[in-house]
Amino acid sequence: MEQLESFERLCLNQATTQRWNLREAVEGCVRAGIPWIGLWRNKIAEIGLKGSRQLVRDAGLRVSSMIAGGYFPTVSAAERQKRLDENRRAIEEAAELEAEVLVLVGGGIPDRDIDCARKCVAEGIEQLVPYAKSYGVKLGIEPLHPMYAAERSVVVTLAQANDLAKSYRPDEVGVVVDVFHVWWDPDLYHQIALAGERILGFHVSDWVVPFSHFLLGRGMMGDGVIELRRIRKALDAAGYQGPIEVEIFNQAIWDQPGDEVLAVIKERYLEHL
Repeated sequence: MEQLESFERLCLNQATTQRWNLREAVEGCVRAGIPWIGLWRNKIAEIGLKGSRQLVRDAGLRVSSMIAGGYFPTVSAAERQKRLDENRRAIEEAAELEAEVLVLVGGGIPDRDIDCARKCVAEGIEQLVPYAKSYGVKLGIEPLHPMYAAERSVVVTLAQANDLAKSYRPDEVGVVVDVFHVWWDPDLYHQIALAGERILGFHVSDWVVPFSHFLLGRGMMGDGVIELRRIRKALDAAGYQGPIEVEIFNQAIWDQPGDEVLAVIKERYLEHL
C-alpha cells in the first residue's frame, strides 16, 4: 500500500510535547526537520503574540493551525458574548501568526439541553464567519469522540461537522479530521469524500487497547487499532494535501525527552501513514 516517503507534510502539534514551551518546540522541529507546527493559545500566551510570531518566522516553520476556538454553549447571553469576544481575539491571533485555520471545538452541555447546545454552536459559527473572513482565517470544525459530548463538544461526528460547514464557502468554514475522534464511525469514509475541499486539517495519533484514560489515552501512531494509512489515503483522494498533524495527549510520552519523541514520530509517520 502506498506510503509517505518524505516529511514535507509532517506537523508537530504542541500538545504532543506538552513540557516544551514554544521556543523549545520550534527549536525541536528545526533539529528534527519537521516543517510544520500546530500552535496552542496557552503556549502562545506564555511568550506573547509578537514574540511567538518572530520565533516561528525566524525558524522558517509554517503554522498549520491554531487551537482552539469555539466552546459556544453557555447558560447566559452575557457569557455567550464573552466567548464570542474571546473567539474574535483568537481569530486575530491566528492571523498574526499566519495560521490559516482556527480549530473550533464546539463546547459541551451547560444545562442538560443538548439540542440547545448544538444550536448555540451553529449560531456561534454564524456570528464568527464575517470576522474570520475579514482576517483571512478559516474556521475548522473538529468533531470530538462522543465520550466528550457532555463537557467538550456536542459535535461528535464528521457528518455533523459537514452539515455545519456546508452553509458557508469552503474558504470560510471547513472540518478538521482527527483520527482519535472519528476512526470508529461507520460513515467515516463517505463523510470524508463529502467533505472534499472543506477538509482543513488532519490530526493523527492512535487508539490503544485497552483504553487507559479519558483525556490522556492517545497513543503513538502504530500502537493502537486505527487504520491510519487507510484514512490518510481517503483524505488524499478527497483532495486534502495539507499538513498531517501529530497530536498526542499521553503522560508517558510527555515525560520522555522531546527530541526522542520527535524521532519516534518520524519513524512511525513513514511506517504507518
